[in-house]
Amino acid sequence: MASGSKSTSATDSGAPEAEPSGLLEIATIGRAHGVRGEVAVYPVTNRLERFDTGSVLVTAAGPRAVARARADGNRWLVRFEGIDDRDAAAALTGTTVFAEPLADPDELWVHDLCGATVVDQRGEAAGVVTAVVSNPAADLLELDTGHLVPLTFVVRCESGVVRVEVPDGLFELDQR
Repeated sequence: MASGSKSTSATDSGAPEAEPSGLLEIATIGRAHGVRGEVAVYPVTNRLERFDTGSVLVTAAGPRAVARARADGNRWLVRFEGIDDRDAAAALTGTTVFAEPLADPDELWVHDLCGATVVDQRGEAAGVVTAVVSNPAADLLELDTGHLVPLTFVVRCESGVVRVEVPDGLFELDQR
């Protein structure tokens, strides 16, 4: 599943950094790396082509084009065009990075799942997705009814409806 978060983060002033309309949070910028303008970037997306040279990403300060990037463990080392020294790179620390949603019909996107109605194989509505919960075995759809549905049960997502094939009785389990 590709990710795109709906969260906000705090700026240095403590005020929340608003998510630009229509864009998805894809990363957070960490500390400056070296003296030539590179920063450590911590992705919250599994679509790493977002960091390809020439990609345009958006921060609170406006759009930033990727001049170069390379993987470094669980982070990326990125230099943005116009950020040429350590001081300019350090000024980006803590900044949230956003990007346009990617058009990929074979992916499930968090921003498409949240708010969608889950319908089982019998055509019965089971609830509305309120969150996607990270889980080692399979991410889970959290429904407004309290039910958790593994993403492996999703067969289709279209126009605000998530169609699932679940084991009999899953939605009848007592929620204690």
